Amino acid sequence: MRLGVFVSDLRGNEKMLDRLKAEKLGVFLVENGIYHAVIKEDGMISPLLQKEGADYYVLTEDLQTRGFTSSEVDSKVSVVTYLDVVDLMMNDYEKLVWL
Repeated sequence: MRLGVFVSDLRGNEKMLDRLKAEKLGVFLVENGIYHAVIKEDGMISPLLQKEGADYYVLTEDLQTRGFTSSEVDSKVSVVTYLDVVDLMMNDYEKLVWL
């Protein structure tokens, strides 16, 4: 199964994401979930970004709303627009869930 997961919070999603198994996993960082893409704690990236084989996307509009730019985003994460998210949802993932 190709699974897309939306993450909208900064805390409490790592263990749930670890349990998810999919042939293809995409993680969409939206709303306050964008902080996983831009903030490092003690020099370490977010544990959420350490899931092997996952593709990560962050919504540019939510980055800008919170005062960040695409240059501040971790290299593991692709910066996408709402239109890109719709295309990914329709073409790349069979199921979508929200954590």
